[in-house]
Order: sequence, then structure tokens, then C-alpha cells
Amino acid sequence: MATHPAPVAGVLRTAAAALARAGIESARAEARLICAHVLGVDRSRLMSADGIDDAAVAEVERITAARAEEKVPLQYLLGRAPSGRLDLAVGPGVFIPRPETELLVQWVLDRLPEPGGAGRPVIVDLCAGSGAIALEIAHARPDADVHAVELHDAALEWLHRNAEERAAAGDTPIEIHHGDATDPGLLPGLRGRVTAVVSNPPYIPVTDDLPADVLGHEPATALFGGTDGLVVVVPLVDLAASLVAPGGFLAVEHDDTTGADVAAVVKRQGRFGTVEQHTDLAGRPRFVTATTRDDVDTGARGGDDDRDDDEVDTTVQKGNTR
Repeated sequence: MATHPAPVAGVLRTAAAALARAGIESARAEARLICAHVLGVDRSRLMSADGIDDAAVAEVERITAARAEEKVPLQYLLGRAPSGRLDLAVGPGVFIPRPETELLVQWVLDRLPEPGGAGRPVIVDLCAGSGAIALEIAHARPDADVHAVELHDAALEWLHRNAEERAAAGDTPIEIHHGDATDPGLLPGLRGRVTAVVSNPPYIPVTDDLPADVLGHEPATALFGGTDGLVVVVPLVDLAASLVAPGGFLAVEHDDTTGADVAAVVKRQGRFGTVEQHTDLAGRPRFVTATTRDDVDTGARGGDDDRDDDEVDTTVQKGNTR
């Protein structure tokens, strides 16, 4: 005998209650996302749906249980994550894009040469993961020549998938490199030619004090940067120094406890002039930027000196959202 579809409101309440019991802070919001995903409708149209059939109810229950009991990230369960202007495919093996990275992306976009100038801007995204930074820049600047570097095979698969999706949607294709952002010999053909090197590298100092959905599911290789959070950052800055053209710049995201340390690493490298620290919208240190000095050879490893323009700007710049 056929059964009538279950009311959406009832299924939503049941899912939200299960998530709340499991300690999920945004239980109702996540329940709405799950139900909308299963029904294939926008959240704004969820309550106008006629109902949820038995198969769909079972799928809602499966996703809800995985989120509540196993603390699987919701983005993995839904297979997508918002990233600025884009919506990217994500799943096990790749870092989930965070809103904080949008500030770094916007800072870069605001400083690229205006379209139509001499030559195409060249952008290199080191530790690209899902492609959040590289693909957002390619989307916003179709005139840019964007390169994305990723080492780990699982993340590389998601990067290729997202790059293919964005190219099919009409964005300028990016060039993907399977490589190590700490390798000083990486991308020899781009030495001294790059307008901007950008990165959201593994930067968290090793800890077990992270939410269960992060610590238990997102790849450690994308999270942790050694005991001080700088294991990847230090060689990455050296590589960036060898890639960036005179007048080009570096932007690198960091842990909210290591902003001054990362700024000092960039200053000590010697290739960059004034180094700026930036906060996120909550006022936490979030990324460091620097522009190359014209009087230092590409790839040179410098040290501290007495130049007035080779210093860390201790006035932290407040982040702005788009």
C-alpha cells in the first residue's frame, strides 16, 4: 500500500533534534541544509515542498546520523562547500574552504593590475587543496594566468574535479601542478615572472584541541604545520621569493597565534619590502602580505638589515569582506 509523503516540517524537527542532542551548535540550520539537499531544492523553498517520501526520509536520517554520531563534516556529507563566489566539490581527503580565506583572496584581487594592461597577471596558488583560492581568482579575473600547486593525491583529485567544473561553467582554465610547495626547485619556468604568490598552507601548530569534525576527518597534511606552525611556511616563503617578479607580492594565511612569527619569516627572507599583517572580521590575525623589493635579485636569500622600507608593519590591517 502506498504511503503519503511525510511533512517536511516534521522531518526537519526530528533531524534538528538529533543534531542538537549531539551538540551540533547550528542544529536547525544544518537540518535545513540536509533536507534541502536531499529534496534537491533551495533552502528558501524547503517549507513549500509537498513532502518527503520514504526513501528521502531514510537519506535524511542517514546523513543526520553520520553528522551527529560520527561528526563527519556537513560539507563532506553534502559534497559541496561555499567558497566566496563559488560552490566547490569537497569530500574526504581535502581541506574544507573557510570564509576567512575570502579576505586573502579579495586582498589579492584588489591589488592585481587592471585588466587590459601589458601582459596577463600570473598567479601561483601554493598548497591549493580544493582550488578555493586559484579558482576564485580565475573566476574573478579571466585575463589571469593561474597556476595551482598541490602535493597530496586525494586533494589533487578534488582540485582537478573543481577545475573541470569551473572550466565547463566558462571560467578561464587554470594550470594544475602536482608538486611540493616546499621544493625550492618547483616551477622553474615561472622564476621571476609571477605577479602574486598566494597560499593557505598547513599552518596549525600540532594539537589535539580541535573540533571533532576537523580533527577526526579533515586531512592532517592540510591542517598541521609542525609544532610551531611554520614547517611549511618557511620554505614556501623562500620559493615564493624566487617566483615573484619585481613589484609582485606574496599573501599567505596563518594560524591566529602565529601572525608575528610568519611576518618575521617573510621579513628575514630578504626579498620582500614592508610586510603587513591582516586580521579577519573577528579581529584575529589571519594573513600576512608583502611586496617584493626591486633591488634584490630573484631567489636571493637575505637577512635583516637597516633599510627603513624593509620592516614589519605592526599596524595590523583590519579585514574587509566582499
